[in-house]
Amino acid sequence: MSPTVSNTGFIHRFIPGNDPARKPLLMLHGTGGDESDLLPLGSRLSPGAALLSPRGKVLENGMPRFFHRLAEGVFDEADVKLRAGELAGFIAEARQTYDLAAPIAVGFSNGANIAAALLLMHEGALSGAILLRAMTPLSEPPTTRQAGVPVLVLSGMMDPIVPADNAATLVQALETVGHKVEQQVLPAGHNLSQTDLTLAAEWLTRFGA
Repeated sequence: MSPTVSNTGFIHRFIPGNDPARKPLLMLHGTGGDESDLLPLGSRLSPGAALLSPRGKVLENGMPRFFHRLAEGVFDEADVKLRAGELAGFIAEARQTYDLAAPIAVGFSNGANIAAALLLMHEGALSGAILLRAMTPLSEPPTTRQAGVPVLVLSGMMDPIVPADNAATLVQALETVGHKVEQQVLPAGHNLSQTDLTLAAEWLTRFGA
């Protein structure tokens, strides 16, 4: 299936669901991924769920990302805010186009970071999120309380990219605005493990319907 370009400019793919009991998943790839990258993961985590998968608009050395960074682990925070707003607009458009409920984000690395920005700044854009190897996207995150949604944060104990204290800061920021956060720190690096998939699927069984 060829990708589609939305009015908001996001190249994306949409896979209709066949299980109306399952919430749609918003699949957000890491650096260098694209709109097809995480579709197999989405189908594995929540069989029968609708899948919406945009490609990040920013290019870094030819690799798609969801926002600019200044260096490894150093984000252009003005761009984070801009791109999170663009992504929230895409979600709203896609929900109307495809007749979707608010999705659960499943983001890996850079995709998890933009999902975290959505959770902090755009109340109602998501009905939940699974953040795989996420960092806090903002040095001074908002503190305004929201109607919180469930969030699963899966961090790697040996992750060379995401320091443990950074992941803990993200969890605290998400809890401050009202989200219901579960975090597990796994004996893993930045790449995903089978344990990640098992825990994410179990979490979706609880919150994905």
